[in-house]
Order: sequence, then structure tokens, then C-alpha cells
Amino acid sequence: MTTQALRNRYVSDSVATAPPARLLVMLYDRLVLDLMIAGQALEDADRSTASTRIHHAQEIIMELRATLDTSVWSGGPGLAALYSYLLNELVQANITGDRARVETVQGLAEQLRDAWREAAAQVTGTGP
Repeated sequence: MTTQALRNRYVSDSVATAPPARLLVMLYDRLVLDLMIAGQALEDADRSTASTRIHHAQEIIMELRATLDTSVWSGGPGLAALYSYLLNELVQANITGDRARVETVQGLAEQLRDAWREAAAQVTGTGP
């Protein structure tokens, strides 16, 4: 088995066996990674790579929004509105090639990721 095949299997197994809280953090980790690469690609004038990564980031945010049950938590509607804002910023960033918008979304995504990571650690008792 090749190194890439082993890596793919490891990632697949990790996702398949991860608890929901860990899956959420993994999504945020990937979102931040996509935005970091998109921002760098925009700086390097590589619009193709930037667009691919921005689209993937949008897909992640849409998945986060689709799975958010706003009736369970009083902060749910606010988080849904924030997801809408992030999506709009990424659409505009992709249209205009605006790296600053990508960086704004990245900063917010990092804050959300860190908050969810801390919450997940508290729920599982593993510490932050």
C-alpha cells in the first residue's frame, strides 16, 4: 500500500470513528486551512487555487449551517446569522479577489474553532 493510500485510510478511519464534538473541530480545522491557503494564493495572484479553496470553505460553512439546530440553543440563531455573513464575505472575496475579506473570515473561523475545541474538551473531560 502506498504512503498516500495509507494516509487516506488513516484520515477516513479518523473521521469515521471520531465523536461528534471532534468532528466539528475537524471541520473548523479544515475551514481555517482552506482560508489560509486561499489567502496566500490571492497574495500570489493564483486565483484558481484561491477559488478552489474558497469554494471548499463555503461548502464547509454551508454544512455547519445545515446541521445547526437553532431551536436547541439560544445562541443558535446568532451563529446561523454569522455563518450567513461568512458565506457572503467569501462570495465577495472570490468575486473581487479581496484577500482582506478572506483574512476576516479566517480570523472569525479561528475564534469559533477555538471556542468549539474548548467546549469539546470540557464535554469529554480532556481539558483545553
